[in-house]
Amino acid sequence: MKTLLYGLLVTVNPISGWQKIADHAAGLVPVLLLHTLPYALIPAVCWYVGVTQAGWAVAGDLVRLTPESALPMCAMFFLAMLAGVIFLGYMVHWMAESYGSASTVAQGVTLITYTATPFFIAGLLGLHPVLWLDIMVGCLVACYCIYLLYRGTSIVLRVPPERGFLYASAVFAVALVSFVALLGATVVLWDFGPAPEYTY
Repeated sequence: MKTLLYGLLVTVNPISGWQKIADHAAGLVPVLLLHTLPYALIPAVCWYVGVTQAGWAVAGDLVRLTPESALPMCAMFFLAMLAGVIFLGYMVHWMAESYGSASTVAQGVTLITYTATPFFIAGLLGLHPVLWLDIMVGCLVACYCIYLLYRGTSIVLRVPPERGFLYASAVFAVALVSFVALLGATVVLWDFGPAPEYTY
């Protein structure tokens, strides 16, 4: 329960929240099971409900996905979020020595998973997809997640602020490259994996 509350605390009050997380470090499994998994379910479940029940408007017509085609896509979305958090967390640990941090994989995953909390919460918008609103909120949430990353890196990984800034910049660069790679993988999987089936 504490890990869920810490996620909200970081979102609302970053400095205090990051300090609490740094002082009460949890292991890799508790962070994944008690924070990442439940929070990552929010966008996956909400978007499943939204695209199958509420639908979205395209040129005035309401479009929905069939539950059978939406389920594997949302399941892969959920798995991609988990894999992304674990991969970036490992990269935080892998780069630690370069920035003078004695990081563990658990600390790296902790930093990334709490940084991504606003993104997970914003997944509630998936219950009623509205393209312009989702894009606008998505951009704002992405900016706030970047802010949280820069705020939290020096605190959680216990490095001086100037090194923390460079460290966070390196993590951000890896995240951007990973995101582009994920988009490429999505295009490939779209042809060979589950394809959307629409209902009107």
